[in-house]
Amino acid sequence: TVIRAAILIQNWYRSTMARIEMRRLYSLSIFRSIEYADEQDQLQVFSPFLFFFPLVPDSSISITPSVPEVADISLNLTESEKEIDVPDSYYGPRLSFPLSAGDADTLLQAFRNDQLLHAHYVLQLLSETRKVLRLLPNINSISTSYSKEITICGDLHGSLDDLLMIFYKNGLPSQQNRYVFNGDYVDRGENSMEILLILFAFFLLYPNDLHLNRGNHEDYIMNLRYGFTKEVLRKYKDHSKQILFLLRDIFSWLPLATIIDSKVLVLHGGISDTTDLNFLKKLQRNKLKSLLRPPKSVKGKEDQKEDIFTTSKQSISQQILDILWSDPRNYNGCRPNKARGAGCYFGPDVTTKLFEKYNLKMLIRSHEFKREGYDICHGGKVITIFSASNYFAEGSNRGAYIKLNPELVPRFVQYQVSRFRSRLNLQERVGNIELSALKSLREMIYAHKSELTSAFAKYDLNGTGSISVHDWAAAMESVLQLELPWRILRPQLALTNLNGEVDFMSCFCDLKTDQPMREASPALVETLCRYRKDLEIIFNIMDKDQSGLISFEEFSQTWRLFTSQMGIDVEDDALEKLVLSIDHNRDGHIDFHEFLEAFHVVHRLEKQAN
Repeated sequence: TVIRAAILIQNWYRSTMARIEMRRLYSLSIFRSIEYADEQDQLQVFSPFLFFFPLVPDSSISITPSVPEVADISLNLTESEKEIDVPDSYYGPRLSFPLSAGDADTLLQAFRNDQLLHAHYVLQLLSETRKVLRLLPNINSISTSYSKEITICGDLHGSLDDLLMIFYKNGLPSQQNRYVFNGDYVDRGENSMEILLILFAFFLLYPNDLHLNRGNHEDYIMNLRYGFTKEVLRKYKDHSKQILFLLRDIFSWLPLATIIDSKVLVLHGGISDTTDLNFLKKLQRNKLKSLLRPPKSVKGKEDQKEDIFTTSKQSISQQILDILWSDPRNYNGCRPNKARGAGCYFGPDVTTKLFEKYNLKMLIRSHEFKREGYDICHGGKVITIFSASNYFAEGSNRGAYIKLNPELVPRFVQYQVSRFRSRLNLQERVGNIELSALKSLREMIYAHKSELTSAFAKYDLNGTGSISVHDWAAAMESVLQLELPWRILRPQLALTNLNGEVDFMSCFCDLKTDQPMREASPALVETLCRYRKDLEIIFNIMDKDQSGLISFEEFSQTWRLFTSQMGIDVEDDALEKLVLSIDHNRDGHIDFHEFLEAFHVVHRLEKQAN
């Protein structure tokens, strides 16, 4: 009897853990699929559209070695920046230049206490950082001989708590405690600016001991979509334009990679079968402000201008896209990274070929969410390090960093920051992850309501409103293309009838827009929900004074241009009536943030619970 009871308990425990693990896995699959689909949308939307907006002047890129100009007035603060006064009422941190270790400590303590650094000091710090970055090569070479170990950190994505945790566990940067930060410092999280200011402060203190690589999110167009631009606008209102302009230049001066002891290549994304490190060492990196809008021409050694896509070498933009956007896979070869829309998938053979060519031993990269904070592939040759814990939701993953000793043996340190005072159990953690993942997925489903309804109707030949689970899953994948386990997810997304068939319209029953308006047709509401993020980016570009207001005429022109480029079929009259209805004071200007917020998808059940 005791043995039978023990077996029953063991079976119950195993089945319970298996169900929890299945929920965790499909939740993380949802997050990853939506993240990659969003990145793909970013590239598709802006490729044709940005040519209508002169965001940066077109310029040539030089592939000859770049020597920083000594006399460059753009390095200095402009008169208007010098005149930014720090009032006596300001109780935040005050910096003096050149910085001391005490200044860096003061900055850390201030940010721990949610204080804001005054714009006067922000601009000074950024200007000094740019001066030093300009002196660095495209690929840094460093050695472990000067310290016992070098610490390599991955994506932080605005998570200040993770950076503070790393410093708490591993110590502050110094000549004896060297760091390499591997890009993606900004976007998604709420404290991207604080992370940059801390890292730049320590970089100015220890330029030979703290190294900063560029990630794919150190790109001002990516920042428009993923939150960093909005963060700067919110925190530094009057001076945000100056700060953003300076950051755009700083991002372009960040080195592309770091090589440790001539054996370990550290870069953000990965490689391709055409990655040429010698070519990357020569290009003038600062001319490529955004990979989403590459310059039109390339300047070669003979000062010739060629089309960037037909240069004899692989295009500069493609070379940098590959090292910032690519992901490793376990199959051989190099294939386009269709999930992200940029870079490639590279196999073990591609890694081996590059290692043989440059006599390398290891590739350390980031860029990719990992549940344990790190991953090892390609027979131990490629390591992924991801330092943002709780990336998708509380409890979704650990963060990690690497300690690399002179023998180049990696040691992994994991951690997980928690905002809860009491520790959540496994069931609660997975429940939070699942709830957040399904919420994101339902919002995407609602934004594609028309397409999904049409796809369901093709299987519903008798007009019953119900189709088989197989057909429902096929329709979902044909429209959303997320490669998710739809059969497993079905109970969470749609109801079935007594015959086991899916009531496909039940997918949308718990969703609506936050502020439904009589003036908006269902088709228009769906379109605005689907493209809300893209429209907000474009409106922010047009909002030159960062007031949050644009004229009705500008709004209408942008909308017509956007719909024509994206192939959206919506009547202009319907939008004009809607826009006029929210211009309450009839001043001819529209608060576009408020307008677009009206088309944010909310969950009825969640709203009732609140």
